[in-house]
Amino acid sequence: MKRQKRNPNDRAFHKGYVAAIEGRNHDSCPHENGMLHQEWVNGWRQGRQDYWSGFGPAAQAQRIVNM
Repeated sequence: MKRQKRNPNDRAFHKGYVAAIEGRNHDSCPHENGMLHQEWVNGWRQGRQDYWSGFGPAAQAQRIVNM
């Protein structure tokens, strides 16, 4: 079975979320500008919000899988 490529916007959001959970800075975004940059930042913000809200590692992993 062929493997379907992931949507680049979803991938950027996921990478931003993971970066925030790992404690990386907002400035570590690999995209200069455009839609992928915005999706990465949105993911980063969501990850930071979850981190500050007290989501534990299990809840964070659950959210990452559901993305």
